[in-house]
Amino acid sequence: MKPSWIPIAAAASLWPAVSNAETTWEKRAPLLEPNSETAVTQMGGKLFVIGGYPSTRITVDTVQVYDSKTDEWSFVARLPQPINHAMTAVVGGRLYVIGGQLTAGGRGRAAGYVDTNLVYDVGNDRWLGRARMPTSRSAGMAAVLDGKIYVAGGRPPRGSDFAVYDPEADSWKTLPDLPTQRNHMIAVALDGKIFVAGGREGGGFRSPQIDAVEAFDPKTGKWERKAPLPEPRSGLNGIVHKGCLHVFGGEGLEGTNEDGVHTEHDVYDPKTGKWTQLPPMPVPIHGVVGMASFGDWIHLPGGGIRRGGSSGTTLHQVVKTDITCE
Repeated sequence: MKPSWIPIAAAASLWPAVSNAETTWEKRAPLLEPNSETAVTQMGGKLFVIGGYPSTRITVDTVQVYDSKTDEWSFVARLPQPINHAMTAVVGGRLYVIGGQLTAGGRGRAAGYVDTNLVYDVGNDRWLGRARMPTSRSAGMAAVLDGKIYVAGGRPPRGSDFAVYDPEADSWKTLPDLPTQRNHMIAVALDGKIFVAGGREGGGFRSPQIDAVEAFDPKTGKWERKAPLPEPRSGLNGIVHKGCLHVFGGEGLEGTNEDGVHTEHDVYDPKTGKWTQLPPMPVPIHGVVGMASFGDWIHLPGGGIRRGGSSGTTLHQVVKTDITCE
């Protein structure tokens, strides 16, 4: 029987030598659990992998934490409830986990979409509740700009939802809808705006994929179009590093490898408005929401290695490049 996920020993055999003058890929200590559809963020020198589910598609309540100084993983306090496809962000030294769903699948109430807003109390290793989102959402994305958390999109019927959370006031404000409704996309703060890129229209991976990139300007309260992704894809991941937007992997029905996963690593320069393609990922992944960077290295922990939600891996990939957009 084909394994439902690739352990490190097997994954190593898939690892091509991908390194040149601009890009170097390496591995770090593997995750403690092989979950996908997780939420990822960083706080200080630590990386947090929150919830998700393994090949069984049974949602977990665990939180894995990676220490970038020691290259070691550990667990912290469990979430109050199992969560997958959540959104997460860090503001003012506090880690927030927003929305998500209780079970696998994309069928709204049946999947248990939630509006919860949890904050991690580091000192006491516990989770506390905060003001709930205006709507229950899953598979959207959160980004931080000027001390506020912007949460965009989500599985139908919440694909156009857009709201901002003020941690100081513990309150939400509904913002203008996304021009292109979507889920399983990326959202980042870049060039003083909230960029939203890629994703898909429907709840499942067989629905139409999106290449549209749109940016919201909080100063004007309006959306604007940017150069689209080089290829439509969902379940992708992205991070702003040295002023550039790096976009990795994703899943889809076209333009993927034999396992239905995108291999691309694309970089967007906000100064030129253009995309550049770098060497492909050694092991392409999808199903990781959020990323982290420590020094020169961008971290891509875990994720699914085959299309769909049953192929989470413990593989922990890192990459550095010479590209800068600053």
